[in-house]
Amino acid sequence: MKDFKKYYLIPAEPADIYNALTNPVTIELWTGDPAEMSTEPGSEFSMWEGSIVGKNLEFEQDKKIVQQWYFDGQEEASIVTIKLHPDKNGTSVEIRHTNIPDEAYQDITEGWVDSYLSALEDFFTF
Repeated sequence: MKDFKKYYLIPAEPADIYNALTNPVTIELWTGDPAEMSTEPGSEFSMWEGSIVGKNLEFEQDKKIVQQWYFDGQEEASIVTIKLHPDKNGTSVEIRHTNIPDEAYQDITEGWVDSYLSALEDFFTF
């Protein structure tokens, strides 16, 4: 199991990014795919046609999202924590993803940077 942590600057307010990460309609706008999402702890979510699935654990309005991401056959929970820090140029998005299976690590970390975060940034820069 491996962990991943990255900060990413996005030119938008924390409230706007929080909404983009928690509202299924807005998620569909920046991912291009239908999404299932709720801010109810314990609810299941799905993004990118089921490529990312899991359970929502905790929400702090405009500041923090904590989710469990599912990987087949994984004993320990893989936890994603997204923290939104106000910055003079927008928002510093802190991603911490723990317990990533070794065989999925490269795909997951590339996905964070090349797909998830870059799509979110593109959404706010156009």
